[in-house]
Amino acid sequence: MRTLFHLWLQPFSRKVRILLTEKGLDYDLKLEKIWERRTDFLALNPAGDVPVLIEDDGTTLSGSWVICEYLEEVYPQNNLLGADAMQRAETRRLVSWFDIKFSREVTDNLVGEKMMKRMLHMGEPNGPAIRAGHANIHYHLDYISFLCEKRNWLAGDHFSQADIAAAAHLSTVDYIGDVPWDQHPGAREWYARVKSRPSFQGILSDRMPGHAPAKHYGNVDF
Repeated sequence: MRTLFHLWLQPFSRKVRILLTEKGLDYDLKLEKIWERRTDFLALNPAGDVPVLIEDDGTTLSGSWVICEYLEEVYPQNNLLGADAMQRAETRRLVSWFDIKFSREVTDNLVGEKMMKRMLHMGEPNGPAIRAGHANIHYHLDYISFLCEKRNWLAGDHFSQADIAAAAHLSTVDYIGDVPWDQHPGAREWYARVKSRPSFQGILSDRMPGHAPAKHYGNVDF
């Protein structure tokens, strides 16, 4: 059985989990406490980070971008990149938007400061960073609403890795109740559609020990 090493509230791990499920690929989920710097895990990924995917034949891949590209090539069923070069380029552009820009401007400032710092014993949360995260998220939710006014899904007519990446990041922020959905109905409607997909149910059942999610977190209808 293939194995995916992951960590609570880590959007890149969540992205791979959703993609695996969308493609109908079975896997075992293994929690990796990366701060422990286990020798066996570092042998798999010297960078010491998750996600890491081990295939049945022992093939080992690390990093969500690498893993997702690999899965699209090796398991072409239910293509989640796009049917032509332009569609694939747009999907990849938006994946990059959320994995880099959203992550830096929102996820790191909110989930990173409020949750991960505490868990990793990295000191007190940075107030200016948290305020920046709260301000920045409105811009990104407006962009999601803008895209959904023109398209059925973020990158086009079909659900894609762009939706997966965006929802993976937002789900971690939503866990701590920091997504102002009421102010962004277009983004909220899109996220409700993502939450209703069977591939997202495992994400919604996640619980971080000692930290309960926001009351609406697991509710598809908010």
